[in-house]
Amino acid sequence: MSLRPPAEDAQEARSSFFIGARSSDDSEERERHPLILQKANALASGNCLKEAIDLFSVAMRYGSVLPEQLGTLVDCVLRNFKTKAAGPDSPPGRGRHAEESRRGDDAFDCPNCRGFLGEPVTTGCGHSYCKRCLQRGLLAKCKLCGGAVGGEEKVNVVLCGLLEKWFPGELERSKTLCKVDELCRRRRYHEAVSLATDAIQSDPESAAGARLSRAEAYMALKLYRLALEDTEFNCSAEALFRKAMVLHEMGRVDESLQVFLHCLAVDKDFPGAKRRVEKILCDLLSPADENVKVGLRETAQNTSPHLRNKTPVTDAETQPPSPVQRQHLLRAASAHDHLESLEKRWESLERPGLSRTHSLRAHGSSCGEEGLKRVCSAPQLGDQDKGSLLKRKLSVSDSEQYVAASGSNKLKKQGIAKGSKQKAAKAKAPRSVPEDLLDPNDLECSLCMRLFYEPVTTPCGHTFCKKCLERCLDHTPQCPLCKESLKAVRDLPSLKLKSAYLCVLLASRFNQRLRRCLQYLACRNYMVTTVLDMLIKQYLSQAYAERTKTHLEEARELSDLTKNVPIFVCTMAYPTVPCPLHVFEPRYRLMIRRCMDTGTRQFGMCINDPQKGFVDYGCMLTIRSVHFLPDGRSVVDTIGGKRFRVVSRGMKDGYSIANIEYLGDTRVESSDELQRLQELHDAVYEQARVWFQNLKIHFHNQILQHFGPMPEREADIQATPNGPACCWWLLAVLPIDPRYQLCVLSMSSLKDRLVKIQQILTYLQSIPNH
Repeated sequence: MSLRPPAEDAQEARSSFFIGARSSDDSEERERHPLILQKANALASGNCLKEAIDLFSVAMRYGSVLPEQLGTLVDCVLRNFKTKAAGPDSPPGRGRHAEESRRGDDAFDCPNCRGFLGEPVTTGCGHSYCKRCLQRGLLAKCKLCGGAVGGEEKVNVVLCGLLEKWFPGELERSKTLCKVDELCRRRRYHEAVSLATDAIQSDPESAAGARLSRAEAYMALKLYRLALEDTEFNCSAEALFRKAMVLHEMGRVDESLQVFLHCLAVDKDFPGAKRRVEKILCDLLSPADENVKVGLRETAQNTSPHLRNKTPVTDAETQPPSPVQRQHLLRAASAHDHLESLEKRWESLERPGLSRTHSLRAHGSSCGEEGLKRVCSAPQLGDQDKGSLLKRKLSVSDSEQYVAASGSNKLKKQGIAKGSKQKAAKAKAPRSVPEDLLDPNDLECSLCMRLFYEPVTTPCGHTFCKKCLERCLDHTPQCPLCKESLKAVRDLPSLKLKSAYLCVLLASRFNQRLRRCLQYLACRNYMVTTVLDMLIKQYLSQAYAERTKTHLEEARELSDLTKNVPIFVCTMAYPTVPCPLHVFEPRYRLMIRRCMDTGTRQFGMCINDPQKGFVDYGCMLTIRSVHFLPDGRSVVDTIGGKRFRVVSRGMKDGYSIANIEYLGDTRVESSDELQRLQELHDAVYEQARVWFQNLKIHFHNQILQHFGPMPEREADIQATPNGPACCWWLLAVLPIDPRYQLCVLSMSSLKDRLVKIQQILTYLQSIPNH
């Protein structure tokens, strides 16, 4: 403890960071504040915990620091916590292998809470979670693939119907658990406790979720001891978070901080845990106010370690309960045989931890072992001393590893037998679908009336084959069953909010939902619902094999580039020339998607013919890229390929198809004739170059923007069946009638094509350039 005045300590702290800095001007301090924060974040990123704490303390003396600005410090603290908790003898990768082993569990288990997949909700990535995990916001991203979790999706109708048919008892218990959470949200905590207790009594082995929901109700009723006991039956991230919240409400901030860190060690992305740690550290590092000084004096008067560390007890635990409360408490206590035995059991669990903490604090040094409250309540300590004490508390010492180990000592003290029973319950055999209840009609698409193939679930909870859903969305951006819009969401409710913060919060959530809906249509990356896909492959393998065979046969027919070739009736296209397209008609959306799915990435382009539907000659286009717009339209970047002649015509699903044969230039074998053809080509190329250079700058730039520069002169004019690329570039940019362009496109003689282009250039050069 420093004996110098606080002002000298603060001045020394400032000078230790800025060499030679002796000015106490407020403006200079405000300028130094962001620099100190930047340096502190750099130290925290470098895992220099002690130095980072010192500088964050100094930064709080110069100006305000928001809890959100301590994210780097929290990450540094968590790294140190994990290192101390794991120990030097811990084998590397143990957590990863444990996670991989958990992924091999029952397919009907929720990937987050490991409980039954009751009222399943399928997220955008295709994985399904129980409704409780998403409603309570227990995961920030998918546990299996890391994808974003929206939380606005509805229950998967098909999957929920299957679970209700196959496992009615477990689904009913899941719905009961959701009712408990709903009662808590409505602040009907006594009813929630009663309902959760009934659920625990009916099925004690799989009542982990019910215990945590009851713990939340107990905490709201200020029955902290009962709440803590319910959190001790589970070591999941949710249980640790709930335990830390209870400890924080009890005023045991130092213990709650370490349990929050343990929660982050189990699940670094657990929602809310990091924000809580940031808030606690911000309060601990902030300069002490008068209330803290009073607390320090009161703490100094209580010399007994037991009194000094006694847990604050609220009025709800000291005053006798009302008759209604007594009735609910007696019902809740019946799950543990009796309320008095519950209290005694809690005392037996709590006493070893308390006595251990008391002994440590009684025999420890005066600065180092007084707890985080003592650190926060010591305004006479300098920043260096406070940082030292805080670092000592944040480091997991040998005597405090009970909150960081994979199994806490408190749970171990309850007996190994209890842990073995829990392991035996968790190791129960995976669920299997009753054969007499397995009906292929339950896994049938409502659009094609066939077995699901690549089932995809919409945000409204309905499931379709991927191809079926895409075809429906080509016509309207709505769910085919419930007609809920998949393009936009309902407007914000017209609420008269007094708080600007609430307005901003609601607007941000609205924008997030809108972005998710727009991305659902724009990305076109509909992910397969993994649970349904697995069930079909596992239990309906023969039907799935037949369905796959049919799908492959259909795809094989679409991939033939001579028969039933899709024809886009729009504009003229030429070999080697880019042809960007704006696709908005549903029939052409389907056609483009099929070209991409089959892997051919090609289709034919022809101009319209009033009698035949489209002309007899055209050009194949190769898709280079497709950009989908939020409303379902797309911008397709294509380039010309082979020329073709139409042999026969037809229709398929609304767009034109044709059997075709490809065209090529007739090769010139005579050397004299080839020499004359080369001279003609060179003359036309030079004439075209002069014409292009003499164009007005406006037209010149337009051509460059749409078609690119004029191709270079080719050494071998017969290298490709389509001839030199410059001919097709000129044919595309020359202002002539499409029918005349079609005539040139259909020619199989390079000499005739060059002569036609030469005639056009001669005519255009004869016109005065105004």
